[in-house]
Amino acid sequence: MIYPKNDSIRFWLFRRYVLWTVGRQFHELLFNHIDTGKNQSVLLIANHFSFWDTLILFCVNDRLFKKKPHVMILEETAKKQPFLRYGGAFSVNKNSRDLLLSINYAAQLLNDPQNIVLIFPQGKLYSNFVEQVDFESGILKIIKQAKGNFQMVFAATFVQYFKHKKPTATVYLKGETENYADKSMDALQSAYQQHYNVSKQLQTQISL
Repeated sequence: MIYPKNDSIRFWLFRRYVLWTVGRQFHELLFNHIDTGKNQSVLLIANHFSFWDTLILFCVNDRLFKKKPHVMILEETAKKQPFLRYGGAFSVNKNSRDLLLSINYAAQLLNDPQNIVLIFPQGKLYSNFVEQVDFESGILKIIKQAKGNFQMVFAATFVQYFKHKKPTATVYLKGETENYADKSMDALQSAYQQHYNVSKQLQTQISL
């Protein structure tokens, strides 16, 4: 398993770079505001369609949640883009014994109310407007191992150009009232799917 790099100076540089590059790449970053408990960590569950997902949601955290960021990424990505480790990235390898280490590490992070942990349960990239969002089993294992004092938040991100030369990124957020520790994978996936469907409908109704 590849762990994050805890370096305050390089994190500052990483943050400045991400805020700059997202601001330069996108016409606008839009998201709705939700309330989360100050004494709770945040488990952010999101759809995964591009390299930009992580950076977009890093910016959302910087402006809204203001937690210490962490994100689970594939081991091959961590090796190819090691700078992500300065932004809290840690690796997962689904075909390795290290899988349990990654699950345990993510669960431990959720025990600290200062943390936010971003997970892409699809496990790989899919189209931005895919109809069905299917989860892999690791996310429920993380939830069950965490102590439960965290706020689960669903995020559905969509990118469209509309009339601008640069795209607009829109993130639809929804805070959940339960953590699904005693629920099935089907229940968790169904709840996220409902949020994703509503978000996609709102996105396709936008006209300029």
